[in-house]
Amino acid sequence: MGLFDAFRFDGKRVLVVGGATGMGAAAAELVQDAGADVVVMDYAPVALAGVRTITVNLAERASIDAAVAECGGPVDALLSCAGVADGTPGLERINFLGHRHMIDLLVASGAIGRGGAIGFISSAAGLGWEPNLPLLKEYLDITDFDAGAKWAQDHLKTDYMFSKQAVCAYVAREAMRFLKEGIRINAICPGPTDTPLAQANKETWLGFGADYRAEVGIGASTPLEQAYPLVFLCSDAAGAMTGQTVITDAGYMASGVTESYPPAAPAANFLLGRY
Repeated sequence: MGLFDAFRFDGKRVLVVGGATGMGAAAAELVQDAGADVVVMDYAPVALAGVRTITVNLAERASIDAAVAECGGPVDALLSCAGVADGTPGLERINFLGHRHMIDLLVASGAIGRGGAIGFISSAAGLGWEPNLPLLKEYLDITDFDAGAKWAQDHLKTDYMFSKQAVCAYVAREAMRFLKEGIRINAICPGPTDTPLAQANKETWLGFGADYRAEVGIGASTPLEQAYPLVFLCSDAAGAMTGQTVITDAGYMASGVTESYPPAAPAANFLLGRY
């Protein structure tokens, strides 16, 4: 066994939730190529050959319960990739609460145990979670799936940005608790990425930062370019990392914060809650 094997997934079972399309599909293909036994859960049909597929609707508790029971264990790495855009019914469940409920079930059953890793796909939209932490703590303190959904609805927090802030805050807050059980949890916060979901919201999602990308001579990220850091965070090679939300936006936020690209500054400061 060589040192670089820590980046591989030989002998590991990996569950990819939201692995039918986009970044999730790229991550499923990547971990499969890295030697993993792959299970893909999604509401949409899964095209990747050689993986076990399970249908799940993250907006419904019963569907999540059934999918986790069907999956069983062990789950050495969980990639929580499913997400929807504003205007989708049940967004607060699909983007966060459903993922959290699944994690709770997998941890409680022992399917994810010592040596396990969890990787979320958040978003640059979630980066302003720290200034909003008091409200997010109130939300995260509600551990019941249905009660959490009711809170989000009652507080008018069923939008994409808040759901992604919840992901980032959850990753940071739960890292220590999970690490006591030998489980790591991290997330990536992608910039514009050319996925079917982004294409469906092309003007807003892929238009964001287009001037910066033109200035440096790149296009929007590919799903595989985002899958690489996500999969790395769940590999043994990232053993020192937990509780982190890694910004994978080709430097847009950094250039805005430092004003090395001044036009990015207003958006970067807004997204980070630095008004």
